[in-house]
Amino acid sequence: MSLALYDTWSRSVRPFTPIHADVVGMYCCGPTVYDHAHIGNLRTYVFEDVLRRVLMRNGYDVRHVVNITDVGHLTSDADEGEDKMEKGSRRTGESAWAIAQRYTEAFVSDWRALNLLEPAVWCRATDHIAEQIAFIAEIERAGYVYRTDDGLYFDTSRQDSYGYLARLDRAGLQAGKRVALGAKKNATDFALWKFSPVGVQRQMEWDSPWGRGFPGWHIECSAMSAKYLGTWFDIHCGGEDHIAVHHSNEIAQTEAAHGSRLANFWLHGHFLTLDATTKMSKSGGDFIRLQSLRDRHIDPVAYRYLCLTAHYRGTLHFTWDSLEAAHTALNRLRQLYARWPEGGTLDARFVERFDVEVNEDLNLPKALAVLWELVKSDLPPATLRATLDSFDAVLGLGLRNWTPAQTAIPDDIQVLLDERAQARSNRDWTKADDLRSTLLKHGWHVEDGKDGQRLVRVSGSEKAMDD
Repeated sequence: MSLALYDTWSRSVRPFTPIHADVVGMYCCGPTVYDHAHIGNLRTYVFEDVLRRVLMRNGYDVRHVVNITDVGHLTSDADEGEDKMEKGSRRTGESAWAIAQRYTEAFVSDWRALNLLEPAVWCRATDHIAEQIAFIAEIERAGYVYRTDDGLYFDTSRQDSYGYLARLDRAGLQAGKRVALGAKKNATDFALWKFSPVGVQRQMEWDSPWGRGFPGWHIECSAMSAKYLGTWFDIHCGGEDHIAVHHSNEIAQTEAAHGSRLANFWLHGHFLTLDATTKMSKSGGDFIRLQSLRDRHIDPVAYRYLCLTAHYRGTLHFTWDSLEAAHTALNRLRQLYARWPEGGTLDARFVERFDVEVNEDLNLPKALAVLWELVKSDLPPATLRATLDSFDAVLGLGLRNWTPAQTAIPDDIQVLLDERAQARSNRDWTKADDLRSTLLKHGWHVEDGKDGQRLVRVSGSEKAMDD
């Protein structure tokens, strides 16, 4: 079962083959740490985590690199406005460095709460200023750089291929350019290095061959991905909003400096929406954090499950009702998994069907359908657990790490449990089974193990299924 992925560059699903034997280089655009991430941002990281797990399932060693943008991302992708870190500093009264540290830690906490695998490399833009300056120098030597009063810019008119990733209408963009274009030659040109404004003391600025200032947003990803993965690697990921500007500019920079389009595959996750048309965004005020879920007593992993119910290239419509349904489904899986015994063997037929779906461009909705068919099957419980374990290596729901909450056992339930223990000791299996049924009707499932009886609290739907 070969893995096939949708490549935005070619606009097609094509077979995946790594550039270097069994090792896959994968770069994922990380957060700009001027505020908390919202769950729309986090949907992209869930998709990328599943992609990494599917690659691992196919036998590849994945070198996963994620950047932290802590400087240079201006308010507008078109190089307008203030650096978001400096703006955040003015808003809060904290230093830009303190803000970057605080929101980086918050992001990593969210990352771990969603059971995302730790990347091989976290790389901060501010730790790689020298690499960015060196990369700009390469682009300058190739003849793609011009200088204005406020910085160095990339001349996109020198590249016939510029914007191919997004299929940009460059002529239309140029014809419609506004007076605000300023000293830029072309509407699509972008900043490589911005000069610190005269008379303004920035918190984040560095010396460079061109003057004191700070890097543009796009150069960090080209420089850091090249450092850790090389200038031609397997997969570059991000959100669909990166296609037209950020990723098109990354490609332009690397083509100019090194003659490659940076990555063999470009994969993009689609938006999370609050209604039919509105994407979740910080600027729009539609801002739901992972903490918002906890405030409603919803496990963050339930949001991960919700993300799995839609294809990563399709829009996911968020409602609190859909999240509650995902939470219920997740808890159902957890309770069943905890009830089933260890020691089973995989069911090859279900594993094959699951792998077919995840290898077809990460078709998680169909893979989940296979999972629920497995759960409802009449396979031995130990086989169910072992096979579900295999699925969870891709789904990342952390079933093995979940334990039921400790619940106080009422006195009348303890009496029934003690009677059942005595019946089992007397080898009165009929009475033991009758007491088990009685306990289930009261909402308690009994598991028998080598250490004796264990009670698990179950919901009404689970009682009905067991009945």
